[in-house]
Amino acid sequence: MTRRLTEVARKAGVSEATVSRVLNGRGGVSESTRVAVLTALDVLGYERPSKLRGERARLVGLVLPELQNPIFPALAEVVTGSLAQRGFTPALCARTIGGISEMDYVEMLLDHQVSGVIFAGGSYALADAQHDHYRRLTDRGLPVVLVNAGVDELGFPCVSTDDAVAVEQAYGHLRSLGHERIGLVLGPADHVPSRRKLSAMANVAGWAEGEECVERSSFSMEGARVAASKLIERGVTGVICASDVMALGTIRAARRLGRSVPGDVSVVGFDDSALMTCTDPPLTTVRQPIEMMGQAAVDLLVNQIEGVGVLTDELLFEPELVVRGSTAPAPGH
Repeated sequence: MTRRLTEVARKAGVSEATVSRVLNGRGGVSESTRVAVLTALDVLGYERPSKLRGERARLVGLVLPELQNPIFPALAEVVTGSLAQRGFTPALCARTIGGISEMDYVEMLLDHQVSGVIFAGGSYALADAQHDHYRRLTDRGLPVVLVNAGVDELGFPCVSTDDAVAVEQAYGHLRSLGHERIGLVLGPADHVPSRRKLSAMANVAGWAEGEECVERSSFSMEGARVAASKLIERGVTGVICASDVMALGTIRAARRLGRSVPGDVSVVGFDDSALMTCTDPPLTTVRQPIEMMGQAAVDLLVNQIEGVGVLTDELLFEPELVVRGSTAPAPGH
């Protein structure tokens, strides 16, 4: 018990006597100090005294699918900074391979009495995945915001990049360079943002049913390399990818097949994540406005926490094509 008092006091920046007063429900402590002590208790993983458990901590969960794709650390930086400015403590939950599932993280966050949760790239984006753990959050009346497109029936506020506009920009760029055989490397068939990209591509390219020039992959460099190899072997000269990591896998596929990028094959990514100016060649990509999206997600969440009405409509953000060295005129142009 003494060790716990010492740790919590150090974390909250107050005396052990103050911590004791808060835990025993005694007066003489300011509201901001009380919140700091309870938040320190939550962050350190200690149980709140039963009489204090009914209150939610000023702790907000940020649940990410991984940290290897640079777009997720970039989003985490925006969201955690914005939460801290609003007086909330972010709890970062990243689902690593063989690690804790999204469902397990939801249970842990509920145990810690969090004030709300922001999800990015979770199973809500997969139509065929389990969604029961989201309903637990709804049942508890817990504020939730989703980043990027998900299944419709969950009813949470959502902040997304406009996938249709992203594909239109990438396709228009490749067509302007004379490419006629343009293919897509997308995520799984039930991945909602990938479905939107495919629908937009079928629309702008005029693909009929069965004519789709698309290969699917996990969101990994190696998976994308296998998928892109099939497209390139089918004579595709322009490839639009559902992430920058997939685009790097596509460049690797072209080189392994003895083709040059952009001489033989042009490649467009999606995200404009860190270091894409430093790749060989620097990557042409469609930039997600992560700064604006992260801020919007925090605003939506804090409004819910504070009881301000929030629309459950999806907020769509306009992406921006960034042209670099991985695209060039089609061979023969």
